[in-house]
Amino acid sequence: MTAVVKYDSVPSSAYNCPTSGKLARFRNGWEIESLCLGNDPLWCCVQLTSEDPNKYAWKQERPSVPSSPLFNMSLPVPQLFQPVSVGEMQLKHRIVMAPLTRYSSDSDRVPLKLVKEYYVQRASQPGTLIISEAMFIDERAAGYPHAPGLWSKAHIAAWKEIVDAVHAQGSFIYMQLWAHGRAAQPATLGKNAHVSASDIPLSYRPADEIKPRPLSTTEIAEYLELYARAAKYAVEDAGFDGVEVHGANGYLIDQFTQDVSNVRSDEYGGSIENRTRFALEVIDAVVAAVGPKKTGFRISPWNNYQDMRMKDPKPTFSYLLEQIKARHPDLAFIHAVEPRSVGEDVLDDDTLSEDISNDFIREIWASESRRLISAGGYKRDSAILDGEKGELIAFGRLFIANPDLASRLMHDYPLNPYDRDTFYLDGVSDPRGFTDYPFYAPETQLP
Repeated sequence: MTAVVKYDSVPSSAYNCPTSGKLARFRNGWEIESLCLGNDPLWCCVQLTSEDPNKYAWKQERPSVPSSPLFNMSLPVPQLFQPVSVGEMQLKHRIVMAPLTRYSSDSDRVPLKLVKEYYVQRASQPGTLIISEAMFIDERAAGYPHAPGLWSKAHIAAWKEIVDAVHAQGSFIYMQLWAHGRAAQPATLGKNAHVSASDIPLSYRPADEIKPRPLSTTEIAEYLELYARAAKYAVEDAGFDGVEVHGANGYLIDQFTQDVSNVRSDEYGGSIENRTRFALEVIDAVVAAVGPKKTGFRISPWNNYQDMRMKDPKPTFSYLLEQIKARHPDLAFIHAVEPRSVGEDVLDDDTLSEDISNDFIREIWASESRRLISAGGYKRDSAILDGEKGELIAFGRLFIANPDLASRLMHDYPLNPYDRDTFYLDGVSDPRGFTDYPFYAPETQLP
């Protein structure tokens, strides 16, 4: 069985073909990296079929071995592994690194030295989109120690070095814009800086802890400026390919959007139109600063993390998405967390009722070929299935443990298990669980 696959550019890295054990080289010095599909490595015997660099193809021949349960070379390559345009980027596949807080900055919120290696490792498959760990837009929004920020010259310089290194790998990186609101630790912020949409504290915090105070309309306007400023710093100064506005997981924007945390009686509370006003104004401000094709927005309608989860989130988030679509039809993407992802847990889809689904998001946003990134508890099989809907799929914990995750998923290689105990560095420059996970090789696999 033979299939011919055409590519738009000359591959730059080498692949050791497992059928021969010899490096595939050609007269003009090209080295070929094959795309192995299926569970059996014998799927990838490659040869150049044309010496014209402007018109060539790879021939992939499969010996007589049982076919993969997911792939057959007589069928199209799954969309998950196909190129896609997102905003102003041309990605080579649809596997995305989700934003992952690692507390990997010093006391001044400058990333530690090993952060550069961490991102370079995960950019190793060219054409990968990385969404950075969330970064505070200003000191007043920064509620945890050792999480990064982007407002000083030192922040910008450090992140520019990281971004340049990611670009050198042929990959892309967006910065996630973050403000904590009531999720912050008051001791980190100071008495008057602990703010939210309303004065509703988190239920699990100590009873004697300072309650958050509602942001005034004047302060809301200041926050809009801070979001826009951070977006400009990210794109124009640090060189990020774009920014993702963090509107999920119970942080400040989400606190305004959902009625469980917003009981205001002014123009930012009460009705759906009022509760979504802050989110829409933030997106407007960021788009005005860097453009719609460099702006994404993340939501988590079903997540109960940090006391969230409205009784029925669909009307609120449907209105929000319809407004974004009308105002910014060229927005780079919407990034939606699947309902099975609840805090640090992942539920079995079979335990969810039929009406708990992100299909309403797909109908509103993705029905007209707009880009949707889906995240939350994905494995290879489920990612391939949702990828066939045209979605990009974001992975979090699997990307922590597998710096070459995109390659592993493409080739169906086994995955390194992650160690939850090493997720957070807390400002300590320790490579364990951060930069010491191995790339795939049979002899280096973790048990």
